[in-house]
Amino acid sequence: MLRSMYSGVSGMRGFQTKLDVIGNNIANVNTVGFKAGRVMFKDILSQSMSGVTAPVEGESGGVNAKQIGLGVSIASIDTMHTPGSAMTTGSSTDLRIDGDGFFVVSPSADGPRYLTRSGNFTLDANRQLVNADGMFVLSGDDGEGQPIVLDEGVTAFSIAQDGTIISIDQDGIATPTEFQVGVAKVVNPSGLEKVGGNLYRMTPNANAESELIVGTAANLETGTGAIITGQLEMSNVDLTNEFTEMIVAQRGFQANSRIITTSDDILQEVVNLKR
Repeated sequence: MLRSMYSGVSGMRGFQTKLDVIGNNIANVNTVGFKAGRVMFKDILSQSMSGVTAPVEGESGGVNAKQIGLGVSIASIDTMHTPGSAMTTGSSTDLRIDGDGFFVVSPSADGPRYLTRSGNFTLDANRQLVNADGMFVLSGDDGEGQPIVLDEGVTAFSIAQDGTIISIDQDGIATPTEFQVGVAKVVNPSGLEKVGGNLYRMTPNANAESELIVGTAANLETGTGAIITGQLEMSNVDLTNEFTEMIVAQRGFQANSRIITTSDDILQEVVNLKR
């Protein structure tokens, strides 16, 4: 079998994966807090036709190795954690992190914890701050992370840049509550694992030993960003860039398919030599 045919197959697989990632990016162009993906390629091991020859002074010069590449493979599929654009909503439960950090949510008080940049929260019937899937938004005032529950006498509230929830009673008196919206810092955000629903799971490559500490916003020591109320962080997908990459990937796929058909024509000629 011709090496070029294997190279063409690997190229088609690689560009198909790139098109899959681009399609997912475009589909989520209006998804709150979505982070675009990026495919990077690397070459496969090369086959050496001849090795390197060292030069011999006064006798002969050196000769470089002769190598033939065997195709391409996926080096990485990265998640680009650049900030998305801000959309103003005016809702007191819509939050955006201006800087680094992630909101922390959990399906129960002692359940697994997930990270998200999607801040479209709401209050449920029990005055608990939850996300669109009913997961509790955890506080970061004690470092452990507990569900945020407002008192029954609270008629309105606001959230400060450090995440402190300020309650307003029936008389219009504003009082800081014991809760602060939790924000977690991640050393390597690209090491987080996507689990769907705009959520990420902590991994050992994101933080050492998968450590997840629910801190507070606008913390200079940990480097977490400030919380902006009444705004949401939208997707960071750039449609201009995605359409450009889609055209490049499409042409790459077509070119590699042409390599396969050309290699097939050559093999057919070889078979015909015996007739």
